[in-house]
Amino acid sequence: MCGDYQIFVKKVYKHVGIDLNNYKRDQMERRVKSLFIKKGFQTFDDYLDAIVKDPKVYKEFLERITINVTEFFRNEKHWRTLQEVVLPGILDRNKVFKCWSAACSTGEEAYSLVMTINQFLPLEYIKVYATDIDESVLEKARQGVYSEKGMKNCGDRFRRKYFRKREDGDYEVLPEVKRCVTFRQSDLLKEEDFKKEEWELIVCRNVMIYFKEEAKKDLYNGFHRSLKPDGYLFVGSTEQIFHPSRYGFKAEQSFFYKKVSRRG
Repeated sequence: MCGDYQIFVKKVYKHVGIDLNNYKRDQMERRVKSLFIKKGFQTFDDYLDAIVKDPKVYKEFLERITINVTEFFRNEKHWRTLQEVVLPGILDRNKVFKCWSAACSTGEEAYSLVMTINQFLPLEYIKVYATDIDESVLEKARQGVYSEKGMKNCGDRFRRKYFRKREDGDYEVLPEVKRCVTFRQSDLLKEEDFKKEEWELIVCRNVMIYFKEEAKKDLYNGFHRSLKPDGYLFVGSTEQIFHPSRYGFKAEQSFFYKKVSRRG
């Protein structure tokens, strides 16, 4: 079965362009096996054939290999650091603010960025680029509709200012807030989004913990290339970068890394 999985990984990359070798093997192999057994497939080859031919199976496969756990203002104290410490320095230098929410899932993080930045700038000066590999979660993000439970970290002031409450009790992001965000399907582990000196801020949280070290290094280098001088990378609470200077970063606050010149 071990060899079968490695062959499956190679064929997935060949047929659908997703490189599972970048993910920690034990976690990913368990995830894939549990799904194809649950769906009644007998072999990895049978499962791959269905992934390639059946859009529904492909969608379920994407949903299983990605981790779509998110919420508004996840780890609130880190968002306070962003608002009170990091953003004032960046916003002093720029009129239009451009940031990237990488692996954005169902959009809570991207809209949290808009609401936070809007404490300093009008909405028309806020440009958030948000990407995820899973088109189904991006569709939910574009719709911008969230349950009462999903709004637990949004206080009354933000609810009134940035959402409308629907008749079914859910909350929908206002159109003027949605216009600040561009959602796009993209594989974070490919280089298509690493544009040179494009962003003041990159937010990539609670996804890198699932990647192998080599994949993380590639991401750090790509993020460094994509940030404007003195821009910041904001990571998750279990994703501290060890030896950040190797990648051209300096730890300024917990979970915030400032782009600096590379050492050596």
